[in-house]
Amino acid sequence: MLPSPASGVGSMPGEDALEAVKTVVGTFGDGQGTPHLPELPARGPGADMIGRTAGLLVDLYARVEPSGWRIGDRPGRDTRRAHAWLRQDLDALEEYTQGYEGPLKLQVVGPWTLAAALELRGGEVALSDPGACRDLAGSLAEGVRTHLAEVARRVPGARLVLQYDEPSLTAVLRGRIRTASGYRTHRAVDRQAVEGVLRELFAVHDGPVVVHSCAPDVPFALLRRAGADAVSFDLSLLTERDDEVIGEAVESGTKLFVGVVPGTDAPLSDPAGSVGGVRTLWRRLGLSPGLLSDVVTLTPACGLAGASPEYSRRALAHCVRAATSLADDPE
Repeated sequence: MLPSPASGVGSMPGEDALEAVKTVVGTFGDGQGTPHLPELPARGPGADMIGRTAGLLVDLYARVEPSGWRIGDRPGRDTRRAHAWLRQDLDALEEYTQGYEGPLKLQVVGPWTLAAALELRGGEVALSDPGACRDLAGSLAEGVRTHLAEVARRVPGARLVLQYDEPSLTAVLRGRIRTASGYRTHRAVDRQAVEGVLRELFAVHDGPVVVHSCAPDVPFALLRRAGADAVSFDLSLLTERDDEVIGEAVESGTKLFVGVVPGTDAPLSDPAGSVGGVRTLWRRLGLSPGLLSDVVTLTPACGLAGASPEYSRRALAHCVRAATSLADDPE
């Protein structure tokens, strides 16, 4: 199933779920790429990345505090709001995918970024407590299973692709997540523990799993070992230090979702110019240009929540045109 020529990352601007789904399905449907369920954080708490995924948790609930999202004892207004936003999005998706058959991508926050963001009752994030991390991962796994089943029921012709958003993963591995006081950082989590939790979460879905991070120094090797089918990243943040691990990942069968279009309003080059960096990377890796269409999916560099609606439409369409240019002239 992977890759397809192009896709989006997740978030879109504005508050109109029907318009966002219409744009995504209209751009990537009919074999042009992989449509995704849009996220609209501009609607407020519960539609944001952390709140949306917190709403999926089973037997764990979160509420908004001045410092962020905090785990509480019972579902409250913020949980109900997150559920309502998601139902609205799924209703819109169902309306615009009648009869659709093909890949469809869903995004949830991964366990380590979630643990670095959700606060415990005392104010420190869940990352500070190994037991809390385990409970959070287990709850997330159950919630993701339920979410996948609901989307499969609503869009029965879809072949679901599951994306875990892990922008904080590198900071977790390197001990860079700050404590509540801000004066120190939480200890780095053992890499084997991180890998083990990710492996369990990836196994929730029997289809393709993508991990997205728009942060520098994406841990490609760890994600490959944990079983990710694809890694999504911002091409502009790569350095030649990443070449070896990316090459190893590709040779082992890992696909690449390569962010080549700015996530906020910016001039767009011609499609061929947008993929120049992909061709350069391929030459550095010494890989056959013929592999590109089998390995690479083009996306925006990150979510489009900070873009204007008009630019977001152009950015997604530009990914499709850039993918065509890369397929026509891989060298």
